[in-house]
Amino acid sequence: MKTTDERKKNLIEKMKGGLIVSCQVQKDDPIYTDNIVVKMAEAARWAGAVGIRANSPEQIKQIKEAVPELPIIGLWKVWHDDTDVFITPTMKEARAIWEAGAEIIAMDCTAQNTHEKTQAWDLIKQVKKEIPEAILFADVSNYEEAKRAIENGADIVAPTLYGYTKETSHIEEPNFREFARMCRDFKDDAYVMMEGHIYTPEDAMKCIYLGAHAVVVGSAITRPHLTAKRFVDLLSGYQNNWRDAEKAKH
Repeated sequence: MKTTDERKKNLIEKMKGGLIVSCQVQKDDPIYTDNIVVKMAEAARWAGAVGIRANSPEQIKQIKEAVPELPIIGLWKVWHDDTDVFITPTMKEARAIWEAGAEIIAMDCTAQNTHEKTQAWDLIKQVKKEIPEAILFADVSNYEEAKRAIENGADIVAPTLYGYTKETSHIEEPNFREFARMCRDFKDDAYVMMEGHIYTPEDAMKCIYLGAHAVVVGSAITRPHLTAKRFVDLLSGYQNNWRDAEKAKH
């Protein structure tokens, strides 16, 4: 059942049919400067975005100060060599991004094992218990994980990690059929948003038509070095794959 908390419901409903821009940068990205995420967020606001997705307490604070009127989906990427779970992997990261000002906490809710030897999708129950005021956003890679995340208490679910797990690592395009199935089956239980592999306004609109509450777009808007690399990889006869750079650990 979707949240009945009026504050949470009102915030999520304001995003309906809109674009959420993922404004993220790592210090080893060629576009990195101290205020680049602020400029990304200000550009997103100018364009009419309904929300921001941001990584790390530091960047969340910067964006919140610059565009306080836009809700933030916060996460904290932490990489370990023994796992592919890197989006808000523990309660420590969840609490930090909440305290930084994110209204919505995004976390890995896949079936993968974490660095701490727990199953990623179990964290959402702990966050729901310890930070009940937060809206919880489940990043999943398939239908079954979406179902489990909702059962565990997710308010929002999205196939963010489709293409980032061992089973889906070869994927470069969105699975519209599977996404439509999620929208159809889970629409009464949670808000279903689209995130991942959306590179054109036309594909974003297709997701809304299929039932997405909102669409999150990152790389196609805020990571011009990856956009350029997609062109270069093909023009050079596909000598290497731009997604190796996209999925690199930082």
